[in-house]
Amino acid sequence: MTTSTTSATPPHPGDRATDWLRRRLGRAVALAYLLATLLPAPGLWLRRPHPLPLAPHLHLQLHTTALLLGLVLFVAGLQVPVQALGALLRRPRALLAGLALHLTAPLLIVPIVAFALRHSPDSDGGSGLVTAIILIVAMPVAAGATVWTGKGHGDQPTMVGLVLASTLISPLTVPLTVHALTPLLSGAYADTLTAAGHFLSSGFALTEVVVPCGAGVLCHVVLPAMWLRRLLVGVIPTALVGSLVLTYVNASGALAAFLTHPRPLLLGAALAVATAVCALSFAVGRIASRALRLDAPAAASLTLACGMNNSSASAVLLTTALPEKPHLLLPVLAYGLLQKTAANWVVRIRPQPRLQPSL
Repeated sequence: MTTSTTSATPPHPGDRATDWLRRRLGRAVALAYLLATLLPAPGLWLRRPHPLPLAPHLHLQLHTTALLLGLVLFVAGLQVPVQALGALLRRPRALLAGLALHLTAPLLIVPIVAFALRHSPDSDGGSGLVTAIILIVAMPVAAGATVWTGKGHGDQPTMVGLVLASTLISPLTVPLTVHALTPLLSGAYADTLTAAGHFLSSGFALTEVVVPCGAGVLCHVVLPAMWLRRLLVGVIPTALVGSLVLTYVNASGALAAFLTHPRPLLLGAALAVATAVCALSFAVGRIASRALRLDAPAAASLTLACGMNNSSASAVLLTTALPEKPHLLLPVLAYGLLQKTAANWVVRIRPQPRLQPSL
């Protein structure tokens, strides 16, 4: 009997860099927050628009946060397994349920939180925190949800479909969600959220979210497989670094102020509200998946779609449309960390398939 041997192909340096970064991503995010607190100056400088001269009397305003967000979303779209989406046309139940739940859950959860905050000692009835929460839950499903679905052996086509569908319709749904929840606010914060709604209607969701993600999907479709592979090897670690820089830049505007003017009560309230909304969002997704009697992979995807929102887009929106209110970033930053922790719990509670020993 002859024995065939196959030599393993050594991993590409880009793949090793990606694996190294992903294993340390949690610690890297914590380090980004620490740097934003202790060394905020570079982040504050990057937040400002920078003119790029194109002609003697023509300048292009470059926004670092928008460019970094576009890079992250482009690479997310570039990794979409478009071929696998065909199965959703034959079994769209989980996709439609997840999309409906993602759109309606904010209308159920935010009023509960707003009602609870009205009985707090806050002078504005928690309207500032509710404003930030609305801008979080109104955003499309986070592209990072596909990573967690893959880790948990979930329904990846459904998860990818939910990310793409919620992103594509976000120019319509995000302003509608914001306008629907604005009556929950009082005073100047209602005007603040109305201004953000106008900013969204002017094209933020389209240009900052849909276009880069759609461009990535298009490149995945048209590029030859070899070219796509080479491109992914280089851009995936670049996007991971870009997401960390974006986290640092966004956090610099909020956390730096606490060094000069500490507000522990505001920080505690932001953490409490973000925790409550995150827990309720994941709980609604889990309850709905059980009520629909979805199988375990589809249930995990629906739960993640309900609880994971594009907090990076929320932070960019806040720093761009409302630069005078950096404290509103606190719940956004907290939610970004909490949803990753909750996603890790969702994928871990599912039993993993055992590998059968080869004979």
